[in-house]
Amino acid sequence: MAKHGKKYRDTLKLAPQAPVGLEEAIAFVQAHPGAKFDETIEIAMRLGVDSKKSDQTVRGTVSLPHGTGKTARVIVFAAGAQADAARAAGADEAGYDDLIEKVKGGWIEFDVAIATTDAMKEVRKLGRVLGPRGLMPNPKTGTVTDDVGPAVTAAKGGRVEFRMDRTGNVSVRCGKRSFEARKLLENILVIVEALNAERPAGAKGAFIRTCTISSTMGVGIPVLLPSNE
Repeated sequence: MAKHGKKYRDTLKLAPQAPVGLEEAIAFVQAHPGAKFDETIEIAMRLGVDSKKSDQTVRGTVSLPHGTGKTARVIVFAAGAQADAARAAGADEAGYDDLIEKVKGGWIEFDVAIATTDAMKEVRKLGRVLGPRGLMPNPKTGTVTDDVGPAVTAAKGGRVEFRMDRTGNVSVRCGKRSFEARKLLENILVIVEALNAERPAGAKGAFIRTCTISSTMGVGIPVLLPSNE
């Protein structure tokens, strides 16, 4: 088990142990930074699904009204006019054979990968590089498309992907500690709404079982979501 520093331990003593409302949790996280830099705020949720069943996998995207506080680095696997459109929309890199070879060689300095339908024939071969990092383009998340311009704009403008892990947990970044509390609250509510919209038909009982908000190096605060009250 990792050992935490004195600052973390002192904050832990002050932190609420029982779930609190979103506004109270946000206020505590902002008032008790875990580091000197502007930490990212994340919301983590445990879902009431059977993670062993493929039809209960939860995955999707959501556009945050106030962004994440970070401009995503976006690459696009495309050729010709599609590559030109991607660059015009602000893609950090766009190309086909050359870009595929670059990534195949181990280059992963990007946050989002988008591909045209035709390009996916070759991009699928990058599964060992992109798959484990959650970077493989996927039609469900809008990253496999033949309209790359809007996809790049969305990725740059605050769209984030959420994906359940093998134990039924989902973690989504929702902004920076320096954000106004109102903006963090609105981002979180949009995330929860998007997650609820992806509830599998086979899920039983409460869909979001537990929820925690934390900063990059801060203490996690248990939250009672409005939908769970």
